[in-house]
Amino acid sequence: MLFEQVLQPHHQILAVKYFTVRVSGTTRDPSKPQRQDVYLRALRRYRPQVEVYFGHFLSHSVRAPLAQPMGNRRTAEVIRTEEKGSDVNLAVHLLNDGWLDAYDCAVVVTNDSDIAEAMHLVKLHCSKRIGLVTPGTGRPSRQLMVHADFSRHVRPNALQRSQLPNPIPRTNIRKPSRW
Repeated sequence: MLFEQVLQPHHQILAVKYFTVRVSGTTRDPSKPQRQDVYLRALRRYRPQVEVYFGHFLSHSVRAPLAQPMGNRRTAEVIRTEEKGSDVNLAVHLLNDGWLDAYDCAVVVTNDSDIAEAMHLVKLHCSKRIGLVTPGTGRPSRQLMVHADFSRHVRPNALQRSQLPNPIPRTNIRKPSRW
């Protein structure tokens, strides 16, 4: 499991909450939803302690400025798609589980500063430790780091070592040719 690679040996993992959205197929990649379903089924079967919570995508048209205006045309109507609910769901669970005393230390995997206030309230009212794990090689959000007791990066080799087996043992679930 990824967290066994990222955290210290004395950390005991009691639960993993995964906040995501259902993806949609595109004209270039219509099988995205099926691949996501295979991944989520594999994850649930191989790691039953993982709980999955879904947000949703919201698409709407907006008028946006052009990077390079063309004559009198300075804006264009574009479709903006935003992920909704995942960060709010994460924040609510972080707070609720803290108030319910469900953990001593929560580890949050994000670099989305929208979670900062929830982290602040957990520290202030629940006296819990919070670890911050950030994907990629960029710097962690300063707004999040203020509330983190420790910070770790997910390194590419940890991701590689944490891949699900193919096939998932005792199932017929196989990794698609492309995730």
